[in-house]
Amino acid sequence: VSVTERTREIGVRKSLGARRADILLQFLSESVILSLLGGLAGILLAVLLCAVLGSTGIPAVVDPAVVAVSAVFAAAVGIFFGYYPARKASNLYPIDALRYE
Repeated sequence: VSVTERTREIGVRKSLGARRADILLQFLSESVILSLLGGLAGILLAVLLCAVLGSTGIPAVVDPAVVAVSAVFAAAVGIFFGYYPARKASNLYPIDALRYE
């Protein structure tokens, strides 16, 4: 969705000299950042839930290894699902992207 919504922006960037790698890096980094923010929200929710459970007498701990694995998994999801749209955006021709409405 992000690629089709930002087609004109991609056209402007490419017409001003942005290379395919620049466009690919932009979309991949946005995808990874969004995925990591979602993963961070999940980690914070887990820590909060463990604190609530701990205050009621139910033992709950957050393992740092699990936190690391979840952060890596969130980044991997961002890369996996962000690569195709990023590649699609980087392959657009500037003139076609500028004509897009």
